[in-house]
Amino acid sequence: MADYNKPIPEADPYVTQPFWDGAKDGKLMLPRCTDCSKVHFYPRIICPHCQSFNIEWVEASGNGTIHTFAVQQRAFGGWAEEVPFTTAFIDMAEGARMLTVLRGVDSTNPQSIKIGSKVKVEFEKASDDISVPFWRVVE
Repeated sequence: MADYNKPIPEADPYVTQPFWDGAKDGKLMLPRCTDCSKVHFYPRIICPHCQSFNIEWVEASGNGTIHTFAVQQRAFGGWAEEVPFTTAFIDMAEGARMLTVLRGVDSTNPQSIKIGSKVKVEFEKASDDISVPFWRVVE
């Protein structure tokens, strides 16, 4: 996309392709272990909970809460023009945690951002093949 000027991730056909395929369709896909039934994020071929290689992909609800956050005052590349912006760890309803850029908050007023606030995933098209998930406060 000509107007998307941030780094674009590359899908790994063996590890992350289902995640990026889902994102392209507006779905948040997470790896889940079929042995211990736990989801995890970031995608990897082995379960970080029980070390099983039996991984399947499931569609997540796209709901979560802010675990913690930080306001970024400096950045490079395409992110520099968004300074200040807020990054956050999101506790997803399914039990995994994801690092993200938080949308819909006032990064110039960090006191207005509350840990525990409910968030919902949304996707931004980065290229014809990649859509990137972001999270937005819904309260």
